[in-house]
Amino acid sequence: MAKVEVKQLLEAGVHFGHLTRKWNPNMAPYIYMERNGIHVINLYKTVAKLDEANEALRKIAASGRKILFVATKKQAKDIVAEKVSNVNMPFITERWPGGMLTNFVTIRKAVKKMASIDRMKKDGTFLTLSKKERLQVDRLRAKLEKNLGSISEMTRLPGAIFIVDTMREHIAVKEAQKLNIPIFAMVDTNSDPRPIDFIIPANDDAGKSIEVIMGAVTEAVAEGLAERKAEKQGDKEGKEEAKPKEKAAAPKAEKEVKEKVEAAPAKEEPKKKAPAKVKADDLTKVEGIGPKAAEALVAASIATYADLAKAKPEAIKTILTDASPRLAHLEPASWPKQAKMAADGKWDELKEWQDNTKGGVEDSEE
Repeated sequence: MAKVEVKQLLEAGVHFGHLTRKWNPNMAPYIYMERNGIHVINLYKTVAKLDEANEALRKIAASGRKILFVATKKQAKDIVAEKVSNVNMPFITERWPGGMLTNFVTIRKAVKKMASIDRMKKDGTFLTLSKKERLQVDRLRAKLEKNLGSISEMTRLPGAIFIVDTMREHIAVKEAQKLNIPIFAMVDTNSDPRPIDFIIPANDDAGKSIEVIMGAVTEAVAEGLAERKAEKQGDKEGKEEAKPKEKAAAPKAEKEVKEKVEAAPAKEEPKKKAPAKVKADDLTKVEGIGPKAAEALVAASIATYADLAKAKPEAIKTILTDASPRLAHLEPASWPKQAKMAADGKWDELKEWQDNTKGGVEDSEE
């Protein structure tokens, strides 16, 4: 991962904050000084926070979860759309649809409507409509494409959300908070950094500043995707190679074992091996569990899907509350059910369930 230098940030104007009279006091730790009535951001802290955010984004991308990018301000929308399209991640640059996260099922229905219009055009049903109806359908399709076209591939809630200008996108911040989705954001001196999980103190108004930060962020996401692709390819090749090797090695191994058993002294007993350490599953694949909640569960010896499937929601709630007050609002009622499907390998069934839920709560209306 290429590290961004302070000089590069300085040249892009990342250090320019807002007027001192517009500042948010919670940004004080990230402000270096005041000059000509404008706050100057400490770029050394920006570099440190950017590296921390990039590492977390790389891990999320490598796990296969989507990262939703949000930037509706004029100077950011084109830059974000261009950079994010290169890494095939969803983004919102036109307008934040209210309930985009908290009412995700309804948003998915709108996206499916767009797909159904496309099917109508392919199978010829569209041509059977009157001229006026075709015009109305075309307008609806264009409107949906403009607002939701970039998230058509996002079939479930994202693993994280990246925001440019938290003041402008305050509704997105509130929705992500409610669903415990990790929030990454460029935060200027006039914004409140407290709701943000991964802060990148930076000028969120200048095009050059946004471009350099987005360049570093999307590069980290691309690395995570490359890691995931390499891991999948390696697993596939390993399985194919293992089959013939196992068949060829079986007779030889049986002979060696037989010789060792016969040659071993009668009185000696084999030493007992220490029990193998159980490898933790990726609990964030359960809807409603973020990285912090997963850490708390693993620390409480709930490391696998099987462990989580056996746990009671009340006990899980106690573990989360003891771990951090910020996790106390989570509702783990559906987690054992989801974990049971994951433990049984029913991934398609789990994905279908998650597509029809609102933040881990089953949707009774269809």
